[in-house]
Amino acid sequence: MAGTALAGAGFVAGAAAGGARVLLTRQASIARRAIGKPLGERAPDADRVWKGSYGDPLDLLLLGDSIAAGLGAERPKDTLGGRLARGLAKELGRAVRLRTAAVVGAESSALAGQIDGLPHGYAPELAVIVVGGNDVTHRVPVPTSVRHLEEAIGLLRERGAHVVVGTCPDLGALRPVPQPLRTLGSRASRQLAAAQAATSVRSGAHAISLAHVVGPFFISNPEEMFSTDRFHPSATGYKRTAKALLPSLLTALGENDAVPFGHHPPAPGEGSAGAPS
Repeated sequence: MAGTALAGAGFVAGAAAGGARVLLTRQASIARRAIGKPLGERAPDADRVWKGSYGDPLDLLLLGDSIAAGLGAERPKDTLGGRLARGLAKELGRAVRLRTAAVVGAESSALAGQIDGLPHGYAPELAVIVVGGNDVTHRVPVPTSVRHLEEAIGLLRERGAHVVVGTCPDLGALRPVPQPLRTLGSRASRQLAAAQAATSVRSGAHAISLAHVVGPFFISNPEEMFSTDRFHPSATGYKRTAKALLPSLLTALGENDAVPFGHHPPAPGEGSAGAPS
């Protein structure tokens, strides 16, 4: 998400000229100092079979950036992957074999490489993508970002996977970032999230608006929801995020017929709860 967060030159270049540009440059410098890298660049390794005693393991793949990787969690079970694996196992009565290909700092352009790096013949039943924050902070054009996302969805569906996309979080929740930089980040992240959702459902994937389903919790309760770096989710933040994602994961697997607010199923004819089209 924002480990590089608002490292700012991106927003600055697109801001108004003159005094506004100078102000944003100064704020970007403040943001970089505030962020640092107190968590490093490696999340806890949660890849394993969860609830193995249940048998009949479901293969779950996580792709994307530091949120998908679980940076900010202190224990494997508290990463996004660990939370999703345990939640699915409980709901399905099946073991879940987790594989995390997500990389801290990744942009959408890295998704194809994450998929290419998977073992030959690996065919996950369910793939979850969370990406976008780094695209915003590095000012990647929205059409470029969603083109990479669309390609990744296609590659995953060719492998037989049901695909669920958590769209770009609202960077306006990052309170240490000063105004007006934070407002610009919020606007850009919401624009990308909307484009990601439209592209995902058109491409046969399920999309969840993280800004809508979990964003308010991060804004109203930042001390609990963010980790020590104040930019990545804490164990509680990942618990809330996984809980928000789970309904679409179950729908993709054919376990649910309906999804709550902020969840978007594939467009008719583009995907279903059965095998990918």
